[in-house]
Amino acid sequence: MNRFFVLLAAASLTGPAVAETIQTVNGVDIDSSVLNLYLETRFGKPADSLTEQERNTAKQEIVDIYLITTQPRAIELANEPRTKAQLELQRRGLLAQLTATDFMSANEATEEEIQQAYKEQIALAPDSQFKARHILVETQAAAQEIIGELDAGSDFAELAKEKSTGPSGPNGGDLGWFSPEQMVKPFSDAVAALEDGAYSSEPVQTQFGWHVILREESRANEPPTLESVRDMIRQRIAQEKLQDFIEKLRQADAG
Repeated sequence: MNRFFVLLAAASLTGPAVAETIQTVNGVDIDSSVLNLYLETRFGKPADSLTEQERNTAKQEIVDIYLITTQPRAIELANEPRTKAQLELQRRGLLAQLTATDFMSANEATEEEIQQAYKEQIALAPDSQFKARHILVETQAAAQEIIGELDAGSDFAELAKEKSTGPSGPNGGDLGWFSPEQMVKPFSDAVAALEDGAYSSEPVQTQFGWHVILREESRANEPPTLESVRDMIRQRIAQEKLQDFIEKLRQADAG
């Protein structure tokens, strides 16, 4: 599709202005509101800040669009069932987007709602973070053999470099710091059950294979500040309110 057709479609997503006819093409008036919307989308800045050359360029592109779409063949195409369906879908999609945006603007998250959502988020956050290493192998027997070598005094990092099939193997199995939810549950449960400095006495199975885990350190999990997540929480609440609104519309329609 030609670039100015795409821009015209995008311009339709912004609000209207007071219109006056700037030109008539094959009996069809071109409104100044259409030109201004196109200008803002075409150049990415307010229409009243554009140069005369920029306005003339955009105006000619709009005129070309009207010239093409007022041709007899274009009118025939507009009356074809598939074209009608596409135009109706675009119209409904635009109206739905505008209505949803209007609803969210009128139902913004209150400070009380943001505070409550933040408290709930913090309450669900894990208490601790862990620093660990692991050795990943394909069989339980191989993992058990590694535990035997550790019991005999072998160095965990060196065994990981030698035997681990995981991507952290070359780094001695080092996984760095992580929160429990970042790992699959059997792995995170095993790490949480260990003491700092201890390794797993039994192999731990996940969908990736069999693990031997060394928990090196642990620390209290520092939750994010409210200000650092305020915008994310505000957006989530707005989306939740919109979904509730849509669900009520569904129920009313079904009833």
